[in-house]
Amino acid sequence: MNISALFIRRRVLTIVLTLGLVVYGIFAFLRLPVALLPSVDFPTVVVAASLPGASPQTMASSVATPLEKQFSAIPGLASMSSTSSQGSSRIILQFDLSQNIDVATQNVQNAVTQAAHLLPPGLPSLPLVRQINPSAAPIEFIALSAPQMPIYRLNQYAVDRVVPALSGIPGVAQVQVFGEQNYAVRIHAIPFSMAARGISLQTLSQAIGSHNVNLPQGTLLGEARNYAVNVHGQLDDAEAFREMPVLQSQGTVIPLADVATVQDGVDNDQIASWLGPQRALILAVVRQPDADTVAISTAIQKRLPDLAASLPGGAQMKVIYDKADYIRSAVQETEFTLLLASILVAAVLWLFLRRGSPTLIGALAIPTSILGTFAVMSVLGYTLNTLTLLALTLAVGFVVDDAVVMLENISRHEEMGEDPETAAFRGSEEIGFTVVSMTLSLAVVFLPFLLMGGIIGRLFREFGVTIAVVILLSGLVSLTLTPMLCARYLQVKHDAASAFERWFLRLRDRYGQSLRWTLAHRGWVYGVAGLSFAAMIGLFLILPKGFIPSDDSGMIMGNLQYPEGISFAELSRQQQAIAAVVEKNPAVMSVLSSAGQGAGAFGSANTGRLIIRLKPLGQRPAGTMVIQQLRRSVERFRGVQVSFMMPPAIQMGPISSQSSYQYVLQSENQGSLDAAVPKFVEALRAAPGFQSVTSDLQLADPQIDVKILQKRAQALGVTPQVIEQALNFAFGGTQVGTIYAATNQYSVILDLARRFQQNLSALDNIFLPGNGGLVPLSSVTQASYGVGPLSISHYNGIPSVTVSYNLAPGMALGSASTTIQKLASEILPADVQGTAGGTAAAFQQSSGGLPLLLLATVALIYAILAILYEDFVHPLTILTALPLAGFGALLALWIFGKELDLFSFVGIIMLVGLVKKNGIIMVDFAVHRRRAGADPVTAMVDACLTRFRPIMMTNLAAVLGILPIAIGFGAGAESRVPLGVAVAGGIVVSQFLTLYVTPAFYVLFENLRRPRRAARPALAEGG
Repeated sequence: MNISALFIRRRVLTIVLTLGLVVYGIFAFLRLPVALLPSVDFPTVVVAASLPGASPQTMASSVATPLEKQFSAIPGLASMSSTSSQGSSRIILQFDLSQNIDVATQNVQNAVTQAAHLLPPGLPSLPLVRQINPSAAPIEFIALSAPQMPIYRLNQYAVDRVVPALSGIPGVAQVQVFGEQNYAVRIHAIPFSMAARGISLQTLSQAIGSHNVNLPQGTLLGEARNYAVNVHGQLDDAEAFREMPVLQSQGTVIPLADVATVQDGVDNDQIASWLGPQRALILAVVRQPDADTVAISTAIQKRLPDLAASLPGGAQMKVIYDKADYIRSAVQETEFTLLLASILVAAVLWLFLRRGSPTLIGALAIPTSILGTFAVMSVLGYTLNTLTLLALTLAVGFVVDDAVVMLENISRHEEMGEDPETAAFRGSEEIGFTVVSMTLSLAVVFLPFLLMGGIIGRLFREFGVTIAVVILLSGLVSLTLTPMLCARYLQVKHDAASAFERWFLRLRDRYGQSLRWTLAHRGWVYGVAGLSFAAMIGLFLILPKGFIPSDDSGMIMGNLQYPEGISFAELSRQQQAIAAVVEKNPAVMSVLSSAGQGAGAFGSANTGRLIIRLKPLGQRPAGTMVIQQLRRSVERFRGVQVSFMMPPAIQMGPISSQSSYQYVLQSENQGSLDAAVPKFVEALRAAPGFQSVTSDLQLADPQIDVKILQKRAQALGVTPQVIEQALNFAFGGTQVGTIYAATNQYSVILDLARRFQQNLSALDNIFLPGNGGLVPLSSVTQASYGVGPLSISHYNGIPSVTVSYNLAPGMALGSASTTIQKLASEILPADVQGTAGGTAAAFQQSSGGLPLLLLATVALIYAILAILYEDFVHPLTILTALPLAGFGALLALWIFGKELDLFSFVGIIMLVGLVKKNGIIMVDFAVHRRRAGADPVTAMVDACLTRFRPIMMTNLAAVLGILPIAIGFGAGAESRVPLGVAVAGGIVVSQFLTLYVTPAFYVLFENLRRPRRAARPALAEGG
């Protein structure tokens, strides 16, 4: 059966179908959304609860634990982590990738409602439930600054105007405000003035609440007209509150200003953000999971001029970092690599064919297959990202293979004297089965990618489908368009042989001589094959193992952890000093800085963050080198733990930390856990290859321990509730009222004046309502200095501590994981368990899954070949090239100092499909010669010499097609290079060795299958 016959006869049908595919592909390419990576939508839900003034222990035991127990029964929950700090708890619930995020969110909301009766009665509101996508890091950072304006006014403009304008852009999920400074009226009570007038903090709070009201008043119902009653009982700013009466005694009115300092301020004065040395607000734009980052960026750039023009006087708006710039650069570099690879492959065709028409016929497979793939990608809803473009670039080197094999075979028939149409019919019929075998056996290589689970499966699904589609389309083009064009336009001219042609013929003759000698001394070949296999195993064991390389996106994140108990004033001073040192680095363009709880750091009051934008890549060293420079420059800041890292392309897991990798320690015994963590951290810091090793265990947060003298308090009429309430009013920054404006709500916050919050003696300034008047707090309590945890973490409901670390240049993640496991077994007690978290956990999971994926791919190819050949032996002959390709790939990685990471392993899987093409081309022709009566040696020699040209053409095209990826240049090269090196090395080594190894094994298997009496002459002939 000749599949190509219909398309050779019906030229118009073939042209119309091809043009339709190409035109649709062009339109699809222009409309495909652009992204850095395929969308990986993690079903993740965050539950946040607040109880102002509550200690971390109280938040963990009374809020986090009851919720965790309720959440643990939710179906599909994969992991649960919580962090409880002063006044707040945050629980992150990550569900299986198969779970629907909306259903999961509703289940969490139901669980919160069911647990409401278990939560403290003083909780201001039920915990807030919302969806997040941990893999969706901010795509753009915008700084707002106004040196001459109060920060709360700038914040009001940002929240009322800028945030809604940006949030309304299609594809934007939310706009976070780092360093948010909402307006608030701050009332700082003066305890001595209050005591002298007999006013307690409770009385002050009640007075504020009763004089600042905004209640409905009803309607007057007249006979002809109704009148709405509107009483102006609300106080709008600090000036209005100052005159508010607090107490009336014997005709004397005591205004609030007599017992407190009242100021226009902000609701949280323990956070701040800066752009360089200036106070600023940082707007972080987060996209929706499937949104086009480049389209969002373009829309923002169009909207920013109008927003900037409407800024209050002296205010400035500046885009500090735009991820779309890197995505555009990475995509453009990949597109250039694709174009360069196409040109190199076309040059190979010209080198061998030396004529325009056959070169063009063969090269047409490249644009036709790629544009057709764009059409399929559009139908499947894929994006134009670095992985799908990488798949197309990789495919360029072998999409011409099928067309070259078809073209060369038709040309051979023309050279035998047949007219072009007859040559097209006979040549396509003769080679059609080979093309189908090559195409299907290569396309199925990527079928296991569709079956992979977890993050890696989601990440590489589009890659696998894209490259499989382009392979299938290239096979379709070679069976339809290529023979039709050969029948019409391929003219073989018997010109004098060119210098290259003469050289190539001599090369083929020498190869024939060496092949005959090799088949007569096959033992040497088997020995070389065995040594190659052993070397492949050895290289696999010694090569450093990595995961996903960090691309240099032009941004570095700096996470800072200060000593527990540091004042916000001191924290701000050090944060700005470190930011100034970082900004002096010649590779740095600008620095955004934030400090304090809720300022974009990791939730603790002693943390800070730096967002560092680097200069363009051509004006600075690589990002990894800049990180090492920054580490050295901040070493002089003692007591501060600073970690610099390039943001990962995709966030693995729900655990946030200060460094790139995490290791989670857990124990039901909190004391045992607390004792083990410092030892483990110190051992990890001492181990070579580890940098910025920190943990979130912070037990030395200075505290004031207050013990209630129950009998004395009872005698004086003071209850524990009154004591704790007064302490909360004094030091908790309690919201005691709300100001309702036209477009927003603002808080009224009460505490003691700062000069009365300095040390333990501050408690002497508090007076409580009791029997017969005010009672000093010191008469019913005993206070002392102490320490306690700054935060408390749980993982899956069990007390936990997360150890974070970065890796020094040259340290592979696989080696680091081995070191950590060794240290854990030596140091950790039996009741403390350690597990990898985040990226390290995904690496460990993939380490077991990828080898199985490789075996599954080999088994699938064998099954396909066995079905196509209706034979169990020929597929084994074809697959003998695989160990040689694996050896070549690993050897190339070792020579060029690359890790065996996820991308290079994908390259090795690709080699399974690529290198067996040589075997198919040789074995298929040898089978035809055997059927014609030739012995195994003669059949294989004829096959190798006849197919020598297409073998050399396809392999050289594949090598040159992959060469731009292996060299690596431009944005995103860090991920592409290991894959390119592995594939190029595998093709080069297997290209040489399979020309001898595959024929030798073919003869071996054929001789073993022949009857013993017929095998002896052949063996004697073969040596």
